[in-house]
Parts: sequence; structure tokens; C-alpha cells
Amino acid sequence: MTTIKFQEEFSAKIPALTLLTNLGYTFIPPSECEALRVNTLASNKKSTHQVVLLPVMRAFLAKQTFSFAGKQHTLSGAAIDKVMHELNPAMNLGLKAANEKIYDALMYGVSVTEFIDGKKASPTIKLIDWHNIDNNAFHCTEELVVQNAEGTGNRRPDIVCFVNGLPLVVIEAKRPDSNKEGKSTNAEAISQHIRNQKQDEIPHLYAYSQLLLAINGHEGLYATCGTPEKFWAKWKEEHIPEAEFVRLKNHTLRDAQLNALFNHRPAKDKTDYQSLIAAGELTVTDQDRLIVSLLRPERLLDMTRLFTLFDKKAGKIVARYQQVFGIKALIERINTFDDTGAREGGVIWHTTGSGKSFTMVFLSKALIWLEELAQCRVIIVTDRVDLEDQLSRTFASGGVLTDRDKKDAMATTGKRLAEQIGQGNERVIFSIINKFGSAIKHKDCYNDSPNIIVLVDEGHRSQNGENNIRMQQTLPKAAFIAFTGTPLLKDDKTENKFGKIIHSYTMQQAVEDKTVTPLLYEERIPELNVNDKAIDAWFDRSTSKLSDKQKTDLKRKFSQKGQIYQTADRIMLIAYDIADHFQNFKHQGLKGQLACDSKASAIRYKEALDKIGTVTSVVAMSAPDTREGHDVVDQESKDIVQNWWKANVDKMDEKAYTKAIIEDFGRDDGPDIMIV
Repeated sequence: MTTIKFQEEFSAKIPALTLLTNLGYTFIPPSECEALRVNTLASNKKSTHQVVLLPVMRAFLAKQTFSFAGKQHTLSGAAIDKVMHELNPAMNLGLKAANEKIYDALMYGVSVTEFIDGKKASPTIKLIDWHNIDNNAFHCTEELVVQNAEGTGNRRPDIVCFVNGLPLVVIEAKRPDSNKEGKSTNAEAISQHIRNQKQDEIPHLYAYSQLLLAINGHEGLYATCGTPEKFWAKWKEEHIPEAEFVRLKNHTLRDAQLNALFNHRPAKDKTDYQSLIAAGELTVTDQDRLIVSLLRPERLLDMTRLFTLFDKKAGKIVARYQQVFGIKALIERINTFDDTGAREGGVIWHTTGSGKSFTMVFLSKALIWLEELAQCRVIIVTDRVDLEDQLSRTFASGGVLTDRDKKDAMATTGKRLAEQIGQGNERVIFSIINKFGSAIKHKDCYNDSPNIIVLVDEGHRSQNGENNIRMQQTLPKAAFIAFTGTPLLKDDKTENKFGKIIHSYTMQQAVEDKTVTPLLYEERIPELNVNDKAIDAWFDRSTSKLSDKQKTDLKRKFSQKGQIYQTADRIMLIAYDIADHFQNFKHQGLKGQLACDSKASAIRYKEALDKIGTVTSVVAMSAPDTREGHDVVDQESKDIVQNWWKANVDKMDEKAYTKAIIEDFGRDDGPDIMIV
């Protein structure tokens, strides 16, 4: 047991605490930290249930002023008490709601009532100075004793970081060596975080949290309140140079800082640490990079204010590194103007599955909070109605739009879009790109303000031709930003139309980060031998009674590969090949996708694979379409599709069906192959 504690202390916890100290945090020994948690409402008795450093928060509030009748005033004691009371987490609402309520207080401040010379004032008091970092107090402590919700025991998070007395960061540190082969000890740290957020544990600590870290000396992962284990992520820094990591890791602590860190420990601990420092330059680990990248004061406040969302479906979300640096690069680009006074644009190339919709929402948060973008409006342009609906719901769920704003934001017609562009004041507008075609016919459809940012989703599809030209003519000084998940080639038109690449996040990076599952592609072509002479002879005999024109039409129809591809023998041949070949991947826990030339073929493959029985499959397709296969589709294929749909989907909503099969396919024990 002693060995485990030693390893945690010297491999993970002490390096984290020394680094936090070098980042500007003041370390508070556990006993002193407990004294700062005095609950004034409980007869000045120490309370391990109370997690706020009350004197620190009160000291910050005492420095805040508000303007009234042309003068600046400080807060009264009663007003400070009111703010402190508002900061008590409403745990009866559940952790997520309590966390969101405190987050809103951090973002928007707390309103109080003051009386100045008999006149009522209602100032809103901020809890964090977002603009002047030095006006805030940053502290950290270790082994914070927190009484559980039922008062029956305590938990001790390894490290807690406070901003103005509020515990915004919780860190669990583990030894680097794992007892479980192939599994990082960070999994244990994450498990502790998740356990401690449960209703009967210490959720009242996590109600304040904005970032959660799991570290083990070698590496680290981060998340936020309510994040499931599979979404804890690594961080890859793009702005801080390696030399800065080395400097911070090896910066010598002052005597007072050393004493604060070690005086409550056995004397040998301090001696061992000093010997380690004296031995030479310390190596920077991924744990160090994570702490410096996320917890240096300015970055922690950035992550809290600009890169945190509450989504109705996904819960609380903190941005991944590619979203953070993509937005930072984007903000820098759109704050650049060309010779005509137009804002510069460009392309955000983030691979499919990396969260482009949320990246757009994070950008909109930046428009709200950053002064240099306060006058900007956003037009989101998509090429499909379902994309428009998805993005609008994401914006509304992320708190950027209210339900009323969402309704007002929709460009329902070309005329409506023209009015919104030329005369409207909506901060966010959604439009299908084709509406520009009819909008430009209206005289209102023109705005030469540089304070318009146009976000084009799936820009690789939407940028071509007349539609793009119309957008550029309608908004000559706007910044056009194309979002795409499709790999851009050297001469790709997306970049040509919108400008240079602002930020990229490739499929290879996403696979390395385990953001997406690696896509394995292996070409397999079962032999298809066609005896041309035999077929011609058979055709001549079978069509002897037809006219030359009828023969020509029939030959043209059946000479297409699609007819051969759909023959039963060939489908069974390929199905056997798929079933046999896929066994290698099935044992690795991988899934497969089979793309077909038509819905009828998809159903035939499903039937063939079911008959073989060695792999399971599911068909993903839309409802029967009279245009299926256009003029080459035969009645038999139409009947196959319609009958299958009726038998397997019946009256189920098409979206509900699609959602159900995707969720089923995503389960570990779900179907092996999705046929599309």
C-alpha cells in the first residue's frame, strides 16, 4: 500500500501540484483549506460538506463595484450574502441542472438589490473577471475531504483547483503502472470521477466543476461534468511551444512554495523531491502537457466561457482540441480585412464525425462573448433541409438560440431570406443555399456590411456554380467560411471558392485520437465471365418476333451492368465471398458496410447473407421511391422493395426506422454488416 501511495505522490500528484504552482496557482495545504470552508450559516463550524472557499469568494465580491447615479459603489454585506446564497447548488434538481445553473451564474453574473440614498439599484455582479485574468484568485489543494450527500462518509479527490474560491477543476491522480494488462490506470481515475458524481456521493462538488482530469504521471485525459467514459479525450496542443512546457516543468519553486507543498508531508518527501530536481532537467510528459494546456489560467477561463455547451440530448460538452484551435484560427481569420474592407474567409476541414455542428455553435458563442465580434451576424447555409434542421436544433439546444429565435432564424422563402439579409437584425439566420436563387430577385437582398459571417456547411457540395456567385454578390464584404469533412485535393474547388484552409483535422488524426473508427477498405472483385457469343445467340432466338427497334431498345436496357449486378447467382457468389472474408474482421470486433447499386440489390444481398447464416446484417434505406433506378428499374425490383418495406418497416416513421437500425448496428452485439 505504501508503494502505491508513493508512486501516486511522486509520479502524478506532486508533479501536477508543482506545475500548477508554476502556472500561478497558490497551493493551500489540506488543513488550511478546511479552515477556509467555514460555513457561516452553521455557527462557524467547519463543514466538509461545504466545498467553496468562502473567504476567497467574499474577498473577490468585496472588490466588485457597480455604477449608479454616475458613481461607482461597492457591494453591501447583505448583497454579498445574497450572491453567496445563490451559489449554493440546487442539488434537488439533479447534478446536470445544478451544474448548468452555476454555469449560468458564472457566465451572466448574479443580480442583487441595493439601495443607494433610498433609491433602488439592481446591479448584476460577475463572479469571474473574464477580461483581466490578474483580478481573479487561483488556488489548488490536495486530498480535499468532502462529506457525501448522505452524511455517512467522505471522499477525497486528489487535486481540486479553485477560481475565486469556486472549485472549477477536479483531478484524480493514479500510479502509472496498471494491474490490468493493456489498460491505463487513467480508467481507474475516470471510474472514480463517475462514481463520485452519483447522487449519494459528492455531486455537490461536481456541481461547480467545469473541467475534470484523469492523470497518471505519464499521460492524461479530460472531460467535464457528466461525460461518459468513452468520451474522455486526449489533448494535443497547437499553440504552446515545447520549450514553454520544458520551462514550466523545470522552473524552480520559491522556498515559500516548497514549504507549502511539503511541510505537511514527511521530511523525507521534500528531500527526495529536491534530489530529483538536482539530478538534471526533468522530462515533459503528456500529463504535463495536458495540465499546462488546459489549466493555465487564461486557457481555463477560455475553455469555460467559450468552449463549453449544454446540449439537451448530449448533456454538457467541452470542446475537443481541434474545435478549440479551429475556432481560434477562424476568429483570427475573420478579424482580418482585405483592401476593400471585406472580412477574410476560408475553409475549416474537419473530417466527418469530428463535431462540425458543435464547432459552428462554439463560433456563435464567441460572437456573443468576444467584443471584437459583438456586431457580427451569422448566416448558416446548408444544401439539405435535414442538415438545416439538425443545425438549428444544435444551436437551440446549445443555448445560442431560444425557441422564438429559432423560428425567426429560418429563411422559409427566398423573399423572407432577402428581407433578413437586407433589413433584418437576427443574430443567426438559417437558409438552404437554393433560396439565394429566388432571394436575389428581390431588391432587399443586398447587404455590404463586413459584419456578416456566412457559414457554409458541407462546403464541398454547396460551393459550385451560380449559387456561390449569388451569395458573393448579395454579401460582397461578408466572411465566407466553408465547413467540410471531405478530404480536399490540391486543386479542390472548395478552397478556390472560399479561400485558404483555416484549420484542418484529418481522418488520420481522428483515428489516432479514437474520435472515429478506422475505415478499412480492401477491394475484392469476384470474377464475372460473360460469354458474348452465347449470349448473342440466345438473344437472337428469344427476340426473333420483335422488330429491329424493339430489339435495339431491349439490348440497350439489358446491356447495362446494373442488370448483371442484380442477377441472383452473382449476388449469392458475392454474398458467400463477403461472409467468408468478413470472418477475419468479425473476430476483431469490427463492423462492415456493403454499398449496393439499388435498394432491390440491397434486399437481395440481405436475403442471401441470411441464407448463408454466418454473418448478421441490416438494411439501411429510405422508403420506396417511384424513381428508384429511374428508367432501368423493372417491375420485379419495384415489387421487391415495396414488399420488403411493408413487411419490415410498415407504418414506422422513416427517421425512427433509420435511428433504430443505426443504434442497433452501433451495439457491440448488433449486426455485423450494414447494407446501404
